[in-house]
Formats: sequence, C-alpha cells, structure tokens
Amino acid sequence: MIMTTIAAQLQHTQQRLQQASHAVGRPEGSVRLLAVSKTFGPDAVAEAVQAGQRAFGENYVQEGVDKIVALRQQLPGVVLEWHCIGPLQTNKTRPVAEHFDWVQSVDRLKVAQRLSDQRPAHLPPLQVCIQVNVDGGPTKSGVAPAELPELARAVAALPRLKLRGLMCIPEPAPSFEAACAVFKSAVGLLEALNAEGLALDTLSMGMSDDLEAAVASGSTLVRVGRAIFGGRPPKG
Repeated sequence: MIMTTIAAQLQHTQQRLQQASHAVGRPEGSVRLLAVSKTFGPDAVAEAVQAGQRAFGENYVQEGVDKIVALRQQLPGVVLEWHCIGPLQTNKTRPVAEHFDWVQSVDRLKVAQRLSDQRPAHLPPLQVCIQVNVDGGPTKSGVAPAELPELARAVAALPRLKLRGLMCIPEPAPSFEAACAVFKSAVGLLEALNAEGLALDTLSMGMSDDLEAAVASGSTLVRVGRAIFGGRPPKG
C-alpha cells in the first residue's frame, strides 16, 4: 500500500509543479522537485525512486548519512542526489562533506570553511546554497539579507565548494499574494548577487503548502515532504 500511496502522491506533486509552471509561462522542467524524506526510512525513499524521483532532502545529518549508505546498498547502480537542508552545526560538517551532494543551509562562513576543508578530493565540489532569513522570522535560521553579499562573496571564493544560489523558509503567509511578495524578495537578492558577477542559478524555495506561489515567483527548486510521503511518523 505504501508503494502505491507514495507513487501516487509523487505523481500528484509533479502535476502541481507542471501546472504551476504552465500558469506563469515557465517551461516544463525549469523547476526541480526535491523530495524531503526526513524521518522516513530507506524503504519509503526506495518507493519514490521506483516512481522516478532521484533528488532527496534530509534535515538530520546522521539519519541522512545512514539513509545514503543504506540506499547505495539497496539500489546498486542507481545514482541519487542528496541535499542537506537542515540547520548545520560546525561539529556535524564532516559527515555532510563526505556524503552529501548539496548543502542548502549554509548561513555562516565558519560552516562553509569547514565543509570546504573536509570535502574529499576525489568527490566533485559540494554544491552550496546560502540560507537567507528573507522575512526576519525570529525562529528561522539564515543570514540576514544585509549580511548576505559579504557572506556570498566569501563562500564563492572557497575551494571544493560551488556556490549555486539561495534557500529560504519564510513564515507561512496569509495569502498567495503575500507569499509571492516574500519569495520575490529572495529573487531580488539573487539578482543583486548576480549583478556582482557571482552567476548563481538556484533559488530553493517553496514547500508542500506554497509551491505554487514559489513557482510563480521564480523558484528553481521546491522542497516537498508531506505531500509526497504523508505526515511525519511520531518520534519514538
């Protein structure tokens, strides 16, 4: 039953993404889907893989590493793309640098420096987004917009990292229009960095409840968990 449910919900989410793109004249494929698999086991991820999904996001470092290792054994020859999307402490950077393909939650130079130092030389550069607190939410991680240009320049200069763009998790908005306004502020920040010559191409914004507003505003990657995998299992 779980296979059918995940496959159907993945298909529905992909249809939402296509419809949202079409509604604002964006070409199909211009927005990627990241399936957020935190708290779900390797079998649930494997169901999504069998339904065609290849990119997955994890919030908790050790859980993510364990899942990456398990899926590599469970699905030999299948190439998956793993994103660390949760707040990252400096004492957790090594396993992330060694196992993940992307880190979307860089908000301090010290974290970026450690990821750069600890990225194994035999792996491709770690793809990085800077998390920005676009709406000033008091409980949200992320660098303040005023501090973003300095941090972006410093991260872009580090070896073994490739700065790709920005990630944001704004507070829930009261309306579609309000959500778009917040998301468009992130677009403006990215455009300002590109005007400085950074050549960034990724805006990671939008989740299960607001992906349509994010797509309408210019997101290139939406992070969807509940709409694909269902409600989170209770923590034991």
